[in-house]
Amino acid sequence: MAKASKKNNKENQAEAEIILIVEDDKYTRLIIEKLLTKSNYKFYSAVNGKEALDIIEKVMPKVIIADWNMPVLNGLELCKTIKKNDKLKMIYFILFTAKISLADRVEGLDSGADDFLIKPTENEELLARVRTGIRIANLQSELTKIEHDKALIEIACTIGHKLSNPLNSFTFSLKSLLDKLSKKDLVDLNEELSIIKLSVEKMKVLVNELNIIEKPELTDYSPDIKMLKMD
Repeated sequence: MAKASKKNNKENQAEAEIILIVEDDKYTRLIIEKLLTKSNYKFYSAVNGKEALDIIEKVMPKVIIADWNMPVLNGLELCKTIKKNDKLKMIYFILFTAKISLADRVEGLDSGADDFLIKPTENEELLARVRTGIRIANLQSELTKIEHDKALIEIACTIGHKLSNPLNSFTFSLKSLLDKLSKKDLVDLNEELSIIKLSVEKMKVLVNELNIIEKPELTDYSPDIKMLKMD
């Protein structure tokens, strides 16, 4: 059954650095839980891979420590499932196992495992592997955000550039049209022309914002759609 750690005095890492323990052996699980508690990590525990997947739907752990041999869904199967999922594949996955043969290690790496811990393991080694996993997960997340922001900037600049030419043509055409209208026409069409002029100015501001955007932010438009924040 899933189990969350209690809060401790230091909350620096609490929400950002969640660890998921997947271990069917009660005593091994308790030892890992105590180690993580002393190091101020927030953790969740599961006794098999199926239960772990249910927890992952609710929380997004930075690191998973999973025993290879478990009932229902073992660590290797869990790893394969996670690494095939685009939303989950960046989670740092540590296989915890007594298997030490080269063939076993190759099989684990082929499944997508990021690291191995051989049973029995030293407490400090386990914590060191967790810290390494968190650092790598954070770096991957940062790189993903940089790439995402770069893509948004390129898209914004492209749209801004593509809008600029037809907007300029429209502006010149509008000016030419206004020059040809009689004073009576200008008075009669004053309201419509004012709306057109205001719309053109708004579009110019938008194009300028798209061309100079440096730190793109997204805002919710609907439950499933986000929009580029422009103000």
